[in-house]
Amino acid sequence: MLRSILVALDDTPGAVAARDVAIALAGRTGASLTAAVVLDRPHTQNDHEPVPIGGAAFKARRDAKLTRQAEEEAEAALAACAAAAGDQPYQVLRLQEAPEDALVRAGASHDLIVVGRDCTLGRQQTEGGVAPVIEQLLRDGARPLLVVPPGGTLPAEGPVLAAYDGSAPSREAFHLFALLGLAEGGTVRVAAVEDTREAALKLAEEGAAGLRHHRIAAEPLPIAGHDAADLLLAEAEAIGARMLVMGAFGGSSFVRLLVGSTTDRLLRDSRLPIFIHR
Repeated sequence: MLRSILVALDDTPGAVAARDVAIALAGRTGASLTAAVVLDRPHTQNDHEPVPIGGAAFKARRDAKLTRQAEEEAEAALAACAAAAGDQPYQVLRLQEAPEDALVRAGASHDLIVVGRDCTLGRQQTEGGVAPVIEQLLRDGARPLLVVPPGGTLPAEGPVLAAYDGSAPSREAFHLFALLGLAEGGTVRVAAVEDTREAALKLAEEGAAGLRHHRIAAEPLPIAGHDAADLLLAEAEAIGARMLVMGAFGGSSFVRLLVGSTTDRLLRDSRLPIFIHR
């Protein structure tokens, strides 16, 4: 079962939605909640940056400004979190490292990391609306992510759409989803996309059977077609899914997220929170 949640805070719309989802999820499950702000000292106080002659004073002023700005933004995010949490208890974690390393380390002691799809966590720039820290966490982190889009919510009840392709990441994502008890509140529709309905049904049934071993109500959802991302997004909309479950890297090779890949497109375009693991 879900025992601990780490949520990354900043003021972007996705991060605000992720904060509210994490608070609600902690309240429903009884999991402990940790709210983390990233101060990113390596970028606000870069001691290894080359400085031209006479530029030391300028650098010192700039670093002081960046440090002050990061601290002010962190305090504002924490104040907003306190207002949103109300009586829901949580711990505060101030991370000094760069976002990627900080969240990988902090996430190791939590069951689930909740992060806004567009979060900047200080100085980061998003690419296509997807925070670069997400790829780092999928590649180097040991914990599953719940990626929340701007305006995203996670109702307590309703169907879940779980995308299954038979790969090791897909099986691992299903396993962790089941172990954390996130299927409670509705039926899981296990979708598989193949060239023919017969092939899709065989694969979808395999994924559904794995969830049934955990006493989860799971139904196969075969989809014949080629554009998996569009088909899955359309199906999620059609069934009113509250969450999408998937492995980060489909197929036989373990590669980085590529622009245009099914994983990247789902992360970028989904209106639902995505439970994802590599």
